[in-house]
Amino acid sequence: MPELPEVETVASHLREHLIGRTVVGLVRSQKNLRQKWLNSWKPKILGRRVVAIDRRGKWLLVELDDAGHLMVHLGMSGQLAVKDPSDQVDQHTHLVVHLDDQHELRFRDPRRFGSVSYFSDRAECDRYLAVRLGPEPWNVVLSTFQAALNGTRRSIKAVLLDQTLIAGVGNIYADEASFAARVDPKRAGNSLRPNEARRLLSSIRRVLDQAIRNGGTTFDGVYSGGRNQHKLKAYGRTGEPCPRCGTAIECVRLAGRSTHYCPHCQR
Repeated sequence: MPELPEVETVASHLREHLIGRTVVGLVRSQKNLRQKWLNSWKPKILGRRVVAIDRRGKWLLVELDDAGHLMVHLGMSGQLAVKDPSDQVDQHTHLVVHLDDQHELRFRDPRRFGSVSYFSDRAECDRYLAVRLGPEPWNVVLSTFQAALNGTRRSIKAVLLDQTLIAGVGNIYADEASFAARVDPKRAGNSLRPNEARRLLSSIRRVLDQAIRNGGTTFDGVYSGGRNQHKLKAYGRTGEPCPRCGTAIECVRLAGRSTHYCPHCQR
């Protein structure tokens, strides 16, 4: 699944190509995504100009000139790209937005776990996301983070994947942050000492900053163009030597996800 750095990279790309453009047409497939598309949305979008593109966690927010917003979640396999009309329309393309510069914004999602929805204004978006997302990683208060850890026996991996605690962290960067912090992802949240919690939060921010600078992590043919896959220390490296100590990286199942860690460095 594209995580915060990949979604931020997509947002940066879209800002270059969409801001100032007007929607002149919209075509969607008959297949529903995770959230059903309402026919009443189309007339609200046609003729509107894109004025801003924001990101909240793993969600993209496309602001229109009447304050309306398109909210996009890429799900497991979603791809959002600006294309020339002459480019072949790939299978599993569920939405095509025609722009006034003769380009098209296309949403492709083979697994259909993503979504595209319309909201009348940013306040409506924020209300929708408020019950689903915690703060951005850079806005997390250390004392709140420590309290959340102290209050749970869930594994560190499960805690980091909890979007209501920290928005945007997924499988890749949970593994990378745990490795950077030298914390075993199997440990219970309430087993971390204050200095370990502080180190973990700092590591989350650091690995996300690095991934954003590198354009995200290319993986599984879903997200391409990133360079961060060359910087990964633990994720996807089962059996390879730990870059710190040489011990083979191990993989276990935690919170329903494959979890990569060094059994020697991460205690």
